[in-house]
Amino acid sequence: MARDRGTSETYTRPVRRLVVAGLMTVLVLLFLLWRIDSPRAERFRANLVDQVIPSFEWALIPMTKAARLVEGFQSYARLAEQNRELRRELQQMKAWREAALQLEQENAKLLDLNNVRLDPALTYVTGVVLADSGSPFRQSVLLNVGARDGIQDGWATTDGLGLVGRISGVGQTTSRVLLLTDPGSRIPVTILPSGQKAILTGDTTVAPLLEFIDNPEQVRPGDRVVSSGDGGVFPAGLLVGQAVLGTDTRLRLRLAADYERLEFLRVLRSRPVERLNDPGSLVGPLLPEPLTAEAPAEEATDG
Repeated sequence: MARDRGTSETYTRPVRRLVVAGLMTVLVLLFLLWRIDSPRAERFRANLVDQVIPSFEWALIPMTKAARLVEGFQSYARLAEQNRELRRELQQMKAWREAALQLEQENAKLLDLNNVRLDPALTYVTGVVLADSGSPFRQSVLLNVGARDGIQDGWATTDGLGLVGRISGVGQTTSRVLLLTDPGSRIPVTILPSGQKAILTGDTTVAPLLEFIDNPEQVRPGDRVVSSGDGGVFPAGLLVGQAVLGTDTRLRLRLAADYERLEFLRVLRSRPVERLNDPGSLVGPLLPEPLTAEAPAEEATDG
């Protein structure tokens, strides 16, 4: 066994040396061939490349495929990052869109308030709705204006479209508005063009009742309803809504105010109601003053 191993090593070493020497010689020749600067060497190199390179295309296919696969993964990673960035920008755009819509709605409300034509003698204070207590038993909203702004009980409030209600509670910085839909709301109105008088009564629905109409036969659905000003409750001529026929065959009112979007309200400074110091003068003529007890005494003295 030792002799066979020695024999194999004896033959293997010279062969290995010859292979290494030949490989080194080929490499040196190739180096010299590519370094020689002469026309003949250049033509030889060109012919060698034309003959050898096309035959190695099959060997380059795996490298080409692998390079393309790496490029595809890199492109996919870039697309995934761009997709995440676009999603973040889309979320930001949605938030900006919601903010823009809210600003647009608020701007439209304020423009509506500015475009409302009122009696020039009426001044107003604009407030922002802070809270809504729309319970089945009470319909009211809270404004951010109060006694410090000169608000008083009973003043009318409107939005950009029509009458909303009246002030029914004033604090230092806030005030409560009793809506026309509240069961405790009763206001006198005039139905146009017939001029019929009626009482608008809240019943917690979006279409309050028209009651105590002088002549209901002269009222038609679609007639315009405004505040009458009777009793000094509200200024006359404020738009309230349109008369409609309810499902219960009773006359109701479709409110002009948008109760679903009460954001800004205008509080009208109503003129104070004139107080009557002598109500008896309204029902009869003035009577002469009664004679005092001093007059007969003076006549007796003269006699």
